[in-house]
This record gives sequence, C-alpha cells and structure tokens, in this order.
Amino acid sequence: MTSHLADSIYFLISPSIWPWCALLVGLLIGSFLNVVIYRLPIMLERQWHQSCQAMENTGNDQQQQDAAPFNLVVPPSACPSCHHRLRPWDNIPLLSYLWLRGRCRYCQTPVSLRYPVTELAAGLLALTTALVYPPGTEALAVCVLCWCLLALSVIDIDTRLLPDCLTLPLLWAGLLVNSQAMFTTLDNAVFGAAAGYCVFWVVHHIFLLVTGRQGMGYGDFKLLAALGAWLGWQFLPVIILLSSFAGAIAGLALILCCGRDRLNPLPFGPWLAAAGIACVFYGEQLMGLYSRLAL
Repeated sequence: MTSHLADSIYFLISPSIWPWCALLVGLLIGSFLNVVIYRLPIMLERQWHQSCQAMENTGNDQQQQDAAPFNLVVPPSACPSCHHRLRPWDNIPLLSYLWLRGRCRYCQTPVSLRYPVTELAAGLLALTTALVYPPGTEALAVCVLCWCLLALSVIDIDTRLLPDCLTLPLLWAGLLVNSQAMFTTLDNAVFGAAAGYCVFWVVHHIFLLVTGRQGMGYGDFKLLAALGAWLGWQFLPVIILLSSFAGAIAGLALILCCGRDRLNPLPFGPWLAAAGIACVFYGEQLMGLYSRLAL
C-alpha cells in the first residue's frame, strides 16, 4: 500500500520540480510553525491556570482572560505591538518580511528576525529532504519529523520547555512509521524508544544525586526516546555524542564570549534535534565515523 502511494506521488510530481515544490511547502509550513511556537506555550500556561483555578474554585481577571478562545486558529494573527489584525498578504513567508523591511505595516514596529529564520529553516529542511529522498511517504515522514524538531527547538530556546503534546506524538509516530520498517525495524524502534528514555533518566538522577541540581528536564528524555523510535537504538550513541559535543562547545563559547553564567542551564533540546536531523540525512556517514572512533 505504501509503495503504491509513493509511486503515485512520484509520477504526479516531476523529479525536476520536486525540490522546488518541497521548498515552497516548507516555507508555508514554516509560517504555521511560527504560530505553533508562539501560541502553544501560552495555551499550555492557560490550561495550567485553569486547572489551578478549578481546584481553588476562585474567579478573577486571569480566569476570565484564560476563558477567552485562544488556540492555533483563534484569534487571527495580529501585530503584538499595535494588535492590528494581519492580512493574508502580510503573512507571505519571507516575502512579506522583505517587502515590509522587517517592520509591521501598521505601526512600523520591528518584527523579530526569528520569524523569517524559522520559515527559511523549515523550507531548507524540506528542500534537503527532497534532494535526499524521492517523492513519497518516506519523504513526507522525514519532513514531518524535521518540522516537529524545529518547532521543539525554538520552543525550548524560548521557554526551556519541550511540550508533551509534541514529543509524545512524535514518539508514537516513529513507532508507527517503523511498523512498516520505513527507517528501521520495529524491534529496533521499540528498543530505541525505551533506551533513549532510560539513558537520560539514569544520567539525570546520577547528576541530581551528585550535585543536588537537575541537569536536564524530562522533556529531553522523551525527545531522545522519540529519536530512538524513528531511527533505532543504534543511532542513540551518535545522537548523544553529537548533541553533547555541540552543546558543550556552544555553552563554552557563551561563557567566554558573552559572559553567560555557567550555572544558568543551556537548553539541550535544540542540540538533540540538530543531531537527530543530521542522522536522518547523513546517518550512514556519521555511523561509520562513530565506528572508526570507537575502534
């Protein structure tokens, strides 16, 4: 069934335009990811407030504010400064930012560079997928994985949070796609999910026992478990080594160059996500390099 669907998609999309189609779709998805990155933490915070208020059975202005509809669709996108509703032509990925010179059309307040960067990153991830994978369900699965990892990375940078509503579905999706042995066998995916969670769980509790401080959050456990479910347990050492090395270099650079407090924790989710994406596209090469280093 999967192969027939992939063949149908392949004949519908010419190989010469496949990368450009992927880039365009990726830019559009990047615009949606900006909404997810901004709104999802607020939605979770409101749910937490509502749960606390329900237990305390109190009513106040915060409860009324949290009761107002707020999700990924409602209210419509608006400028955070002047609150003017944005029109569809104000949200064209990359082009609107360039055309308006990085400012709001209505109040001229500078727009964060993060928005076009996220759109561009989502587009480039889709383009890279199209250059590596032919049109089909495998390419679609890789794009979904990369886009979710991108959203999780930016949310973690902003809030030090890796939401369960993204990490857990990503884990289950990895097991589902590998039920058809898309990237690895189902056995490898199940062991990868279990090992990914347990490894960081053990490291976390050893660090807590030795230092009395928490070295990482439970969201990191679940994200590594999700990567193990997608790629298999064999890639876990590569992912851990790559992410730890990159995170250590970045942390050291921030301490030396920017005066960052060494006790201020650096979000680890983006480095895990980057290592996972690297293994998706260059898995064989990285595994070969790791094997040579291990020997």
